Amino acid sequence: MSDAQAQTAATAHAPRRNPVLEAATESFMAGLLAAVLASFILGVRTVDTPTGLELSYRWHWVLYAFLGVGIGRFLLRLFWWKDDAALPRLLGRAGASLGAAVGPWLRWIGVALLLLAFVLPFISGVQRYHMDIATLVLTYVLLGWGLNVVVGYAGLLDLGYVAFYAVGAYSYALLAKTFGLGFWTVLPLAGLLAAMWGMILGFPVLRLRGDYLAIVTLAFGEIIRVILLNWQSVTGGPDGISGIPRPTFFGLEFKRFGEHTFHQFFGIPYSSMHRIIFLYYIILVLAMITYVVTNRLRRLPVGRAWEAMREDEIACRTLGINTTNTKLTAFAIGAFFGGLGGSFFATRQGFISPESFTFIESAIILAIVVLGGLGSQVGVALASLVMIGGFEALRNMDWLKQFVETRFGVEHFDPSEYRMLLFGLLMVVIMVWKPRGLVGSRTPTIFLGKEKKAISREYVGEGSG
Repeated sequence: MSDAQAQTAATAHAPRRNPVLEAATESFMAGLLAAVLASFILGVRTVDTPTGLELSYRWHWVLYAFLGVGIGRFLLRLFWWKDDAALPRLLGRAGASLGAAVGPWLRWIGVALLLLAFVLPFISGVQRYHMDIATLVLTYVLLGWGLNVVVGYAGLLDLGYVAFYAVGAYSYALLAKTFGLGFWTVLPLAGLLAAMWGMILGFPVLRLRGDYLAIVTLAFGEIIRVILLNWQSVTGGPDGISGIPRPTFFGLEFKRFGEHTFHQFFGIPYSSMHRIIFLYYIILVLAMITYVVTNRLRRLPVGRAWEAMREDEIACRTLGINTTNTKLTAFAIGAFFGGLGGSFFATRQGFISPESFTFIESAIILAIVVLGGLGSQVGVALASLVMIGGFEALRNMDWLKQFVETRFGVEHFDPSEYRMLLFGLLMVVIMVWKPRGLVGSRTPTIFLGKEKKAISREYVGEGSG
């Protein structure tokens, strides 16, 4: 009897599985796991009382989590999720269909977002809170486009990008306070100093790839943070640096009183929004410069060398490309834009400390690049809007608070406690739905034929640097 016949006979005599029993078993295990996690997240909370902090127990929420997850898992497994690959396959098809429909309009989506960004301060109803969020989103757009050079174009996994962000911020703060230099003078200097540190990082990692490269860059980011924390005579240590000078509009300061002020020169009433709008347009211009430069570099020989190295470093060497210079230029250029973002952060905040440059910042910027799509600039902008803007929107969910308290009779419901849980769930759904990022296709820098077509990211290697 052949192997195929033996396998068929074994399958025929194998006991038939009971789908209801399997679904019930899996739903019970899923509900039990949800109850264990909910015990720490939902079941216990601290309450501020006159005698101090006390623990408040809400075990009914743990029961709701067990029942909700268990029943949902049972129904999915029994009626829809009949095999392990059904949901990813369905979401993959939905993502591919949406990508095919939206792909031709990506350029116009980017133009629409740019026009909206320019007119945002003049839209009726826009307040300081909205301008602060827009400024924060644009800051992460700039940082995402800078890291996209290293990760998306060159395929070098960098987990220490926040180090260049910190170098730019401290360079601006120290040069501006010590030597009295203006913002526009220090801005390029901060970028160049960050680029120098990018090259310093690039030399030790020339022979490293993949996970080893990620570990070294992570260590580099921690080294910079520890130096800032302990070199107290220069960086201020944990106390940080305060009183950082603000940028001026051609020498005009945004103050209520004094000489050479913005509102006196133009003869308009003083408003604190003037400085907010000015800072917003500064980061918008810096982000657009980053977009134009990185987009142009991608089409130059150095950009094609980055992409060749990302696809296959060995084949890149056989073509005669100097991978040493290619890696160093990627690190230096990416670090330069990180330094620009850091200098803007310093002048906007007026105060910096090592606590602002932890590993979580590198993780957020890297998540923006991966979520948006490696090598996609429009995707990075959309991911920044979703991650940073969406996360800030989750902080203020008064409508959800009123709905839960009114509909379910829950007292003192605070939705902000669960924003990280909801945010993580949305991130998982998006990455399952679009594993190649929000923009899963890109236009090649070189193409054959008369028609210019975008290629799916499934056919593009991400590389390991």
